[in-house]
Amino acid sequence: MSIITRINQLFSSPEPTGSLGVCLQQQTLTFCTVDESQSVEFHRSNFVDNQYSHVLSEFKDKINLMGQCHIVLSAKQNQLVQVDKPKVPDNEINAALKWQIKDLVSIAPEDMIVDYYDGPTMAGGVEKINVVCATKSELVTLVEEFNKEHCNIKTITVEEFAFTSLCPIEDEARLIVCQQPNEEVLLIIVKNGELYFQRRLRGMATIAMKSEDELSMGIIDSLSLEIQRSTDYFERQQKQAPIRSIEVLVPMANEAFLARKLAENTNVAVNLFNMPEGFSEYREYAACVGATMLNNMGDSDS
Repeated sequence: MSIITRINQLFSSPEPTGSLGVCLQQQTLTFCTVDESQSVEFHRSNFVDNQYSHVLSEFKDKINLMGQCHIVLSAKQNQLVQVDKPKVPDNEINAALKWQIKDLVSIAPEDMIVDYYDGPTMAGGVEKINVVCATKSELVTLVEEFNKEHCNIKTITVEEFAFTSLCPIEDEARLIVCQQPNEEVLLIIVKNGELYFQRRLRGMATIAMKSEDELSMGIIDSLSLEIQRSTDYFERQQKQAPIRSIEVLVPMANEAFLARKLAENTNVAVNLFNMPEGFSEYREYAACVGATMLNNMGDSDS
């Protein structure tokens, strides 16, 4: 299932062709455009204090902003929590969740927009769901800014799903260590094209700047511990078959070194993540690439 929020329900516009992936990062907007002929372009630009107008104006003459636009929120723009599934009809879940999570997040219920995707059924048959919430007023402002440039916003999602959409459909589960430049490191577990597990690791946003010596002085051990905790949860608590591979998608000069060192701390194969065909040289734009592929994922509105 997908957590994708279909903001275009608020703003009607004609259905365009082509695809535009936009990732909001730390003071940076990154773009990936795919036109009807599958020609691809990448762009990156800085912005200040959530002022996107000048960036969009700068790029509107350079890239096609008219394609179906998929926006990826940064980790600072959304909060993700796991709770028991409310015992209410499906069409009432979103309204119930605002009050169920109000003490777990920093957004007031009246300014909260939520979506969710299924979590595991835990011991005792308790159903869990993963809830993603964002600030409604901030999203409305974001949408208005993009609409000024005639962008057709198809979806708004989060990094976890952008990275998941890069994965092929396979029966065996894989754990991916992934990161956008200057953002926090994510651990996700993907199986059959679906996101089964996610964990955001705080304090590792600058990992790409570390030398081999610095990585070896505790960072890799800490990362290995988080990977082990995640696989244990997936296999024991969610009662899933063991993970068959760990893959690294952290765009940095020492990415191969990081993978080799992680392999020393586990009995599972560790490899560099293979980007989709045609995108192998654009690892730093991986989440943007994934955003353009969201239409290929089996999602459900909520």
